Amino acid sequence: MKISPIQGCQETLCIKVPKVYDWVTRQADFFRSFNGTNGLGELNFECNGVTGLAADPCELLNGNGNGNNNGIICNNLNVECIITDSFGNPVNPEEPGAILCQELTDPRNRESFEFTIPNGVTPDTVTLQKVKVLKKGFFVIQVSNGNGVVCTSDVQSFATVEKFFLCAPPGTFLQCEITDFQCDATLCCNPDGTFNQVDVHINMCQNIQMEATVKLEITADFCQPRQELPFECPPLQVPPQCPEVFPG
Repeated sequence: MKISPIQGCQETLCIKVPKVYDWVTRQADFFRSFNGTNGLGELNFECNGVTGLAADPCELLNGNGNGNNNGIICNNLNVECIITDSFGNPVNPEEPGAILCQELTDPRNRESFEFTIPNGVTPDTVTLQKVKVLKKGFFVIQVSNGNGVVCTSDVQSFATVEKFFLCAPPGTFLQCEITDFQCDATLCCNPDGTFNQVDVHINMCQNIQMEATVKLEITADFCQPRQELPFECPPLQVPPQCPEVFPG
């Protein structure tokens, strides 16, 4: 059945949509260092069946007593920081919900502050609300030497709290989106081939919006589906005749 466009269907509609009250972007940074025996115990590596303090990736992957006495050795091994859920399953940090992002302040009682914004001769004064935002996630450190030996740490958590001044009157709620995410880890070993430290750097870009669900009256046309393009089988391709065999 062919669907024809409906003529003269423009009318006033009431729609329910999220309204953006404020929107900022910011980079958030997190750093954590695991040092010495305590750091090795926190990471609690598992290296092909070896666990506990005996699972020292520097000893097992680089080899103890490598003869280098020039100081701490870094980046000799392949070190990865993998973002996971709380059970250690890898996740895409840019997927919704992979990184917890929530408001810590009471949405019904946010503290207000006045700010002066330059605007020509006469500056404008605006009132903004303080919004504290928590970002929290999990990661594991994985170390390998290319010879089939892999050391994987226990699941580690990271968290950072930031303060924003936004247009956030009562009734608005936080909408948080992680748009870019990087996690870098560096393993350093002692000259005798034992564990020294692991440094973890996390950087994330974020969209922070304050929204509220509102009802709007608009005048619009109803949408209609487009006509589907027909599928036609291509014509059969006949191989060309050999004129030397059958001339004419």
